[in-house]
Amino acid sequence: MSADLKRLGKRGAYRLGQLGTQGMAGAQRPVPFQPRFIRPYHRWPTSVWLLGLLAGVVLIVAGAVAGWWFMPFAAGVLAGLANRVGRWRIRVALPAVAIVAALGWAVPIVWSVLNGQPYAAVARVIAALLGLPANPAVGIAVTLIVAVIQAVLGYWLGRALTPMPAED
Repeated sequence: MSADLKRLGKRGAYRLGQLGTQGMAGAQRPVPFQPRFIRPYHRWPTSVWLLGLLAGVVLIVAGAVAGWWFMPFAAGVLAGLANRVGRWRIRVALPAVAIVAALGWAVPIVWSVLNGQPYAAVARVIAALLGLPANPAVGIAVTLIVAVIQAVLGYWLGRALTPMPAED
């Protein structure tokens, strides 16, 4: 009995948990924590992404000139597919896609206004038909917002269509 009292509180005193330790080599060392902002998260260099964003603007501008109103959505899908592979964070990629869509529609609008097209009158009519103040800036803003919404939904669909990459 006194030998049992001397073993109290000592390692292996009660022989509990020995079934769980069979076959284990020993305690594994913990992996040190490294914040995500320190380690590189994306695979491609920034220049590739900037060229991709420029290509998106050109694609949307070409679609707007051709009358294809759905090109911000298509560019968003392509950006979502590329972003899943390239692993840019959503908080970086989503605003970039929104800016690309807005620029893609703003460039043809500005170009048509500079060439003397009556876009301001058309924008005023669009705003009035929507029940908004009959102001050309409101009509242009609505047009750009619709393009941004299309691109964001396309981005979401592009990310949803691609499988999650395996962790390296």
